[in-house]
Amino acid sequence: MTRRLGYLGPAGSNTELAALKHDGRALLLPFGSNRAVAGAVDAGTTDEGVVPIENSLQGAVTDTVDMLIHDYDLLIRHEIILPIEHLLMARAGTDLDDVEVVFSHPQALGQCRVFLAERLPGAELVASLSTSASVEDMQQSDRTAAAIATSRAAELYRAEVIAEDIQDNPNNTTRFVVLAAADHRPTGRDKTSICFDFSEDAPGQLFSVLEEFAKRRINLTKIESRPTRQDLGRYIFLVDLEGHRGDNEISAALEAVRRHVSMFKILGSYPVGAP
Repeated sequence: MTRRLGYLGPAGSNTELAALKHDGRALLLPFGSNRAVAGAVDAGTTDEGVVPIENSLQGAVTDTVDMLIHDYDLLIRHEIILPIEHLLMARAGTDLDDVEVVFSHPQALGQCRVFLAERLPGAELVASLSTSASVEDMQQSDRTAAAIATSRAAELYRAEVIAEDIQDNPNNTTRFVVLAAADHRPTGRDKTSICFDFSEDAPGQLFSVLEEFAKRRINLTKIESRPTRQDLGRYIFLVDLEGHRGDNEISAALEAVRRHVSMFKILGSYPVGAP
């Protein structure tokens, strides 16, 4: 049976490229937002959904992180690491110096900030729902417009590339995750993502959690925080750690952490993505 795989569309987005890398034989179904992708998986409309969760330059994709914490009980089944190359494209015959407005996803606009400031200082920057949607926005604009998108989007929508490799940093990489009803079985080279918070603020609380991993020699690969949405100054902590939640030491550490926190959620165990 063909797997149904949702992604942030339309076709030509970086998320579609990540979906193709994950499963090139799947039936790819585009959605208009990351939340719609997650909703489709939650409703069973798709078997899995691909969403961006972290960029090497701009950090966490907060809408993805927040919906995993607050809105859905989906689990991360895979991660996909994708190098990002941004191109500036426009309607045929457009000169770079004539561009009045640039469309793209907010993440892409932020990742090309230096190029835009130096080469198009007077251009208006307009957010689109995705990089591929920005090409459609550009083509429908009644102004001299350009879009920041992928080479695949340029081919699909017959746009003319007027500048290549415009990202500020050549080491621009985005981490995508595959959401599903269940996470992945152990492979021997896995990662587990969790989140937690504390009901009250007190000295040493975060240390007490981190100590459970340290004394078991479990390596943490990322720790960050997001607002609880309840009170100013209260945060939910997100941790990525090496190992699968089914491993004995990992399982023992997670059970110990539960005793220190007020809210605890496993976001999934999954194979470590290949760069």
